[in-house]
Amino acid sequence: MAHKKGSGSTKNGRDSNSKRLGVKKYGGEIVKPGQIIVRQRGNKFKLGKNVDQGKDYTIYSIINGVVQFEVGKNKKRQISVNPS
Repeated sequence: MAHKKGSGSTKNGRDSNSKRLGVKKYGGEIVKPGQIIVRQRGNKFKLGKNVDQGKDYTIYSIINGVVQFEVGKNKKRQISVNPS
């Protein structure tokens, strides 16, 4: 019996943790300042009014209001927060 694993099997067995990306607050939902609306890789969603972007492209609210998804210039998806 072998006392060591075969050389091929030792190269397997690694997987990264999921990053929990995606939309966290949908259109029509109420948000507070600092609440995350979307976590993304790159600029899939552009910035609208009353939102800001973190260094990892996370879009978050800067005011109390209601989330609105819209199509901006050049058919780009855009996220805004309207004051409530």
